[in-house]
Amino acid sequence: MSSPTTQKIDYMYATFAKFLKKYFKKHTLFKHGFNLSPMYKRSTGKIYDCSEDLMNVKIKIPLSYKNKNYVGSIFGGSLTSATDPIYMIQLMQILGENYVVWDKASTIKFKRPAKETVYSEFNFTAYEIDKIKEDVLLNNEIDITKDLLITNKDKTVVFAELVKTIYIADKQFYKHKRKQKQINN
Repeated sequence: MSSPTTQKIDYMYATFAKFLKKYFKKHTLFKHGFNLSPMYKRSTGKIYDCSEDLMNVKIKIPLSYKNKNYVGSIFGGSLTSATDPIYMIQLMQILGENYVVWDKASTIKFKRPAKETVYSEFNFTAYEIDKIKEDVLLNNEIDITKDLLITNKDKTVVFAELVKTIYIADKQFYKHKRKQKQINN
């Protein structure tokens, strides 16, 4: 169970986001919200393009003094942290408030040192979103996996491959499941 302080912060973020949605488009808030967020800024990643429907998000991770490791390449932790939250929050925004979305697992395979600005694209298709909704309707909760590449600008060099596992559930089912778990513990 979350603390009263955490609940106040969550409420504050939700209220602030609701206010901003009156004045800005969802994709604008997504892009600038990430880029201004202290936790995402520390990853050194930056969203530079975002489709209006949020189905396509592009990030770049420039090589800089903030993320350069001992051997002069981008620190693996920066590659991981800059790519980690995108799919989850992207999917939360696409699906809406009737779903719970959590990152469940992530694996990364480093292929070669990144000694230049690197790029990643996070994409969902309409078919994938329809399939997710259909599967959640049938099963209440599902896991999906998404593959991701970290490449150079023209996508000819792969620096890392990631596999993300994302948990998605019907919100009412999830609340009931959590409540039952608390009762049983």
